[in-house]
Order: sequence, then structure tokens, then C-alpha cells
Amino acid sequence: MHIERRPLLAAALAFVAGPAAAQAQRPATPAMEAPGGLAPPAGLPAVPGTVPGATDALLRLVDRLLRLEEDGLDPRHYAIPDSTLAAADPAAFRIALHQASAAALTDLLLGRVRDLPGRPDLRRDPSAVNLQAWLAELAATPDPAGLLDRAALLPREAAALKAELARQRQVAARGAFTPIPGEATIDPGDQDPIRVPLLRARLAVEDATLAAAPDAGSRYDTVLEAAVRRWQLANGLEVDGRVGRISLGLLNRPLGDRIDQLRVALDMRRGAGTPPPGRRVEVNVPDFRLRVMEGDRELLGMAVIVGQPARATPMLNVRLTAIQFNPPWGVPERNAREDLLPRFRRDPQAMMDKGFRVFSLVGGERMEIDPRTIDWSSINGRRFPYFVRQDASDFSALGRIKFIMPNGEDIYLHDTPDRHLFRRPDRAFSSGCIRLERPNELMGVLLEGTPGWSLARAERMLASRATSVASLARSLPVRLYYETVVVEAGGRVRIRPDIYRLDAAYARAMVAHRPLVAGMNRPQLSAR
Repeated sequence: MHIERRPLLAAALAFVAGPAAAQAQRPATPAMEAPGGLAPPAGLPAVPGTVPGATDALLRLVDRLLRLEEDGLDPRHYAIPDSTLAAADPAAFRIALHQASAAALTDLLLGRVRDLPGRPDLRRDPSAVNLQAWLAELAATPDPAGLLDRAALLPREAAALKAELARQRQVAARGAFTPIPGEATIDPGDQDPIRVPLLRARLAVEDATLAAAPDAGSRYDTVLEAAVRRWQLANGLEVDGRVGRISLGLLNRPLGDRIDQLRVALDMRRGAGTPPPGRRVEVNVPDFRLRVMEGDRELLGMAVIVGQPARATPMLNVRLTAIQFNPPWGVPERNAREDLLPRFRRDPQAMMDKGFRVFSLVGGERMEIDPRTIDWSSINGRRFPYFVRQDASDFSALGRIKFIMPNGEDIYLHDTPDRHLFRRPDRAFSSGCIRLERPNELMGVLLEGTPGWSLARAERMLASRATSVASLARSLPVRLYYETVVVEAGGRVRIRPDIYRLDAAYARAMVAHRPLVAGMNRPQLSAR
């Protein structure tokens, strides 16, 4: 890229490339050293002042730092020196520019946010990135801007994410939109003088085909329906052309939210550790998906149901140790109080028919009570005085299989009788545990290598209706993680809803990680 030299900046940088370069031939004094003992980079330039291209290298570096937004970073966080400093104090300019470059390089390699409370799924492995080697190269290279470019593309899927970030910034630059009011579903063929035009205007912001089509006014015509279907496909929703509660919520979210999700996606992938060797289980919570992986190869994939926002599934790094057949369910107190109490009030017999049993402590011992003898209307919803258990059955909330992975949150993977929910594109319905679409297939994969066990034997245990446990010969690592931005085969980027607002919290941390630098004036650079 050739950068046009604005007279003031080009003259100042040429001055830096002359006298300052001559000084670089002498050992650095303490006043000239950058913090941490790193000398200013020789490529800026550490050669005689008449070296051709030295000013070009400085111009490209300054311009590259000012374009850190392309990488999801904010240039204001890096104290990029003003062009006036280049002429007033060339040595100070070189040190400041090196400090800014080193800070940006570090964040590009290791991530701006190194860790967050409650996010064990953020895998940072500084040893996977030889930071000192990169910094040494920064100090020696004649093309520091090119080095930053290489670092920016180092994380997995960085190129696709950067391209989508640029596209979303272009969409946002087209201007704000008016939110679509109401909660009722908008169906193809509907007539609505307010909501349909707003739906069309909202989609036209990012759909050039719709924007170029004739405006059908208040009628939800086939052209608009095709645009809705394209949008639903791109957002991982059920492609039916109906604009319901979920679609409306996503359409009405600020365009800046998607930009922040992409910035977070880029930063989360920086400095990521390599997966453990051997087989592992990965659950991407906001993508509602489980995969059994071996290296880079997917052995099994399936849909899952995760915790609703009020009972969010926690992010965990644990090990799966055993499989329980025909598990009973010891109902947590919150579930009993909020979910089961209204059902006991309506029909205690129906609850008994579904295998629910009620216990109370009497003299320190747990005694079973007939639910039909309890005055459920007198039970305080804030304090539930009983223990509830559901026996293993076809109606059990845990289904027929429970996958045990010891942890302090009492979270596990399990079967479910509510198979119809897997047809939903949004699947945040549980109380925190992970419900599996195809538990028998996972069971078969996990039992491989466990002496005395086979899928056939496991299915006989299920058919027996007796509760039993198979301990795995080799426990498997399980990672529950949170990535709302998924890059699919072919490079297509899909952005899932930030169901737990963890991306929003991460984006705030990217700002709070270091204070903003006030008063940074952008040098007058332009590219052609």
C-alpha cells in the first residue's frame, strides 16, 4: 500500500529517520530506552538517516496502528504519538511509537482481555505464542507494519472474522433504524401500515437485493419474505419467513451489538491454548451444540438444550467419569419451589403418576409423604419445606441416561423426554444442565475402550429399568464454553444471540483493561 505523504507528517518523519537513526547507531542511554529494557525498534530506522524507504516504514506503521479497529481493537488505547512530537522531539517520538507498537502487538498475540471472573472457558496459553521472539522481531524488522499484519491473522478464523467485522461496520455506517414495535408475529401476506414498512427498512440496511427491489408498502410480499428467509438463515434461526418474538428481538438489537460480538470473537481467539490430546467433549452453550472431538476431527455432533438466562449454564472445564442408566432425579430446591409447586397445587395425583415423590425430615430421618395429603395452597413459594425426587421412568426429566462429570455446580449432561424442543432454533430452556438430542450415540462413543462394556450391553441396562452406573475406563475432558460467533465451512460467519450477555461483559472489559488515552490526534494520512 502506498501512503500519501501529508507535508507536515512526512517532513517530521523524515527528520526522525535522519538524526534519530544516527543516534540509534550508538548504545541507548537510559533516557532513550523504552520501558522493560526494550530499545526502540531498529527498523524505525536503525540505519543511517539517508536509508531509502525509512520514512515510508514509519508512515506505514503509524497508519497500521491507526487501523487497529480492523482487528477489533481501539487505537485510542495505545498512546499513538502525535505527528507534532516527531518534529519537536524525534527520540521521544521513536520511543513512544515503539511502545505503542509493542502494546498493540502484545494484545494482537495474547488478547486484550487475558481472563475474566467466571470464565474458565477462556483458554490463554502464553507459551503457545513466543511473545519475546515477536517483540525482538519488532525491534529489528524494517517493516513493523507488516509484522502487525501477520500477528493479526495468527488466531484461527481471524481472516473471516475481520472480513465480517468490516462488513458489519459498513452496515452500521448506513445509519440507525427505527425498531419494529409490538410482539405479535408478522406472517407472509400480512398487511400492516406500520410494522411491515419498518421490517422492510430494517432488512434493507444489510440486504442489497431487498434495498433494490420495488417497495410493496404495507404488504408483506414474496420479495420481503425472501429477504426474511435469507436473514433467518444467516442468523441460525428457523427459516420459515415468520417474524416472531425471537426474530423481532434480533432485528431490533442495536447494530453495534454485532460489531462488539465480532470484536470479542477475535480477542477470545488470541493466545488460545491448544486442545488437550485425545478425545474430548465440547459444548458451545450459545450455539446450542455439542461435539466430540479427536484432534481437529469431529467424531459426533448434536443439538443441545442449555440453561435459560435466569438459570444460566455455567462455563466449566471438567472431566466426564461415568454414565448412569435410568437415573432418578433429586429435584433442586429452586426447581421444586418455582416449577413443581404450581403443578402440585393443580393436580398432585398427576405428579405422582409422573413419578414424583415427596419427602420430609421427621426426627432427623427422611420420611415419604403422600402428596395428596398436603395442603399445597398453604405452602409458601419462598420457602419449600419438602424434598422431591422423581423416579426413573419415560417421564423423568433426566430421561434414561445421565452423564456424570463431577463439579461444584451440579451440572451434568442428560437425556430428556421433551424431544420436540430440539426442533427449535433457540434452545435455552433448561435449569442449567445440558439436555442431549442423541444421548445413546454419545453413550456409544464414550464406552469405547471400557472393558466389559459395549453399546449392546448398555442398551440392555436401559431396558432393564434398573438404576446402575458404568464407570469409564478413561475419563474425558469436557469444556462448556461461550462463543456466539461461529465460522462455518466456506468461511460464512454466523452470529448467535448473546443469551447470557457474556459478550457484552467481555466488550466492557476490553475498554476497562487500560484507560483511554486522551487527546490523541489522528495524523493526516490517507491511502490510495
